[in-house]
Amino acid sequence: MFLAACAATPESTAEKSTGLTFIHLNDTYRVGAVEDGKLGGFGRVVTTIREAQAEGREVRVLHGGDLLYPSLESQLWNGLQMVEALNYVDALAPVYFVAGNHEFDRRTPEHLINALRESRFDWLGDNYRFNTGDAAADAMLLSGFTFEYAGKSIGIFSLTSHVEDGGNDRDYVTVDKDYLGVAKRVIEDFESRGVDLIIGLTHLYMATDRQVAELRRDHPTLAFVVGGHDHEPEFSEQTGSTAAVMKGASNARAIWRIDVDFDAAGVGHIDVHMLNLGQGVAIDPDYELINRKWRARLLALYPFLEAKVGEAAFPMDATEETTRSQETAWGNFIVDQMLTAFGTPAADFAFINSGTLRIDDFIADDITFEDIGRTFGFSSYLRYMTISGDEFSRVMEAGFRGAGGSQGYFPQIAGFRVCVDRSRVVGQRIVSLQVPVGGNWQEIDSAREYTLVVPDFLYNGGDGYELPQDSPVSRPGSELKYLVLDGILRAQSEGRSIGAPVDPGKPRIEVHEEPVAQCFSGN
Repeated sequence: MFLAACAATPESTAEKSTGLTFIHLNDTYRVGAVEDGKLGGFGRVVTTIREAQAEGREVRVLHGGDLLYPSLESQLWNGLQMVEALNYVDALAPVYFVAGNHEFDRRTPEHLINALRESRFDWLGDNYRFNTGDAAADAMLLSGFTFEYAGKSIGIFSLTSHVEDGGNDRDYVTVDKDYLGVAKRVIEDFESRGVDLIIGLTHLYMATDRQVAELRRDHPTLAFVVGGHDHEPEFSEQTGSTAAVMKGASNARAIWRIDVDFDAAGVGHIDVHMLNLGQGVAIDPDYELINRKWRARLLALYPFLEAKVGEAAFPMDATEETTRSQETAWGNFIVDQMLTAFGTPAADFAFINSGTLRIDDFIADDITFEDIGRTFGFSSYLRYMTISGDEFSRVMEAGFRGAGGSQGYFPQIAGFRVCVDRSRVVGQRIVSLQVPVGGNWQEIDSAREYTLVVPDFLYNGGDGYELPQDSPVSRPGSELKYLVLDGILRAQSEGRSIGAPVDPGKPRIEVHEEPVAQCFSGN
């Protein structure tokens, strides 16, 4: 019985491994699961790891970045709760982590130094360096990383986003934007060292990952690239000239299992499976103790967190998959509060980037303080400005660039409606942008000056929105989450519930994948 028990441990399965398995996840912001515990979470990732180990596989975990921020808890503990969660995973199977843009949300480096000191997993980085002023912490970032498995050498190169591609511009981190050049140099170094299999671990947009994957044409040991930054599953198949590319869903709602096996000639082959971590996957009971511990700490600080502040008129879908792709009832309610943020008369327009809304859940039945706190993972101070119709039309093009799907720059809007044709070239996709006039809708007047309320983040160029800097503008003020709380409390005092269903016949945002004869045909 003792020998059988020993054979079940990760250490001995590694000695008798039937193959190497990578588990990949990315963009995780909670210690626990989402959607009322029904989807994702580290507890289900742990179960998946244990199942692979029970098959005799040696397991390694790849994390594509965005761990420390943003979340309700990270406003209190600066991501240390997430570090503990990933440390637990690392004790079960070694974790290799690339920093995402949200690791650098804070303007000073103290939070990063503390996170590095507490980390038991490996931080990897080839196109960036830490300059925190703490030499020991800076030295924890590893480049040109390799590890050994069954006599084979595995190399991992790691890339994160430059400020021009959604990264954060901070003095304590230096990022090289030459992603392909850096990757090529590291791969060539790996080849000179006789590395048998090469992996890319990134926090870049999918289009860039695909470019990196094309390095396989000249470097056939590059097997796959896994990453983060995008929040929904993505996949490109491995070919003779391109590496496979994979991204999971945020908060581990969907992760990837990549099995690697070497043939008699020493060539590594991969077998890839996406795993949806829903209620069919049990939450590991030992890991769940960590979730309960941090939950208890949160409630000790905020005993009112679960208190009711209002009622939802119906279940509002505020998951990232929906919010980052289309108009939503919760998004509409939030952005409607912005129109009067600076008093009367109300502003003409308001919009936010959907990446501001972090709850990744449904707003249903009783609305609580926690719903509001989780919606806003970081502060969103607002600005009031004037802008011409022509300038505004050009600004809004940024919300509909790219290939569609779940994107944090996708806007939630108020005071206007927009019709988009994604088949057109980027920057010219808005077919119609209309404003209300006398109870009807008409095209925006390009020469007229309008008033606009936006988050300070967007005013300063966040998520690719280039707002004019020479127009009259207020100081940052009027914190959005308090406006939303006030709107909910006011409705509750008047006996009103929150939320109106999105009317498909009268949308604020109408998106087409090909040209249409008429926009807004319902009205």
